[in-house]
Amino acid sequence: MRREEVGHLVAFPTIPGEACAKRDSRMPWYANLLGGVILAYAFSPIDLIPDFIPVLGYLDDLILLPAGILLLLQLIPAEVMEEYRIKAENPELRISGNWLFGLFVVLLWLLAIGLSIHFMYRWFFRSP
Repeated sequence: MRREEVGHLVAFPTIPGEACAKRDSRMPWYANLLGGVILAYAFSPIDLIPDFIPVLGYLDDLILLPAGILLLLQLIPAEVMEEYRIKAENPELRISGNWLFGLFVVLLWLLAIGLSIHFMYRWFFRSP
């Protein structure tokens, strides 16, 4: 059994393929909409069942997100998904990201952490 196939389910190597396929003009609009809804629900602090309710709070995340991803995989045309799976697995064919923007974000986080440490140090160890 290959790493990315577990029975009929497809595991993590498809995620870069889904991300690249989103920009393809052959993707149906409803698949793009569903992908956006899944992403928004995953990062949203608002859940259908609040997380502070024992067991049920996390159960909606454990059921809805994988079910949405499986539905999304069914809505993506097979030829589009196969093309982008190949691109995601082959380093020569990958779509390059914007490394300059990524570097900017990392530097921004380092600056925020450094300033936080600096102000906390001055707050706790200031002379009276």
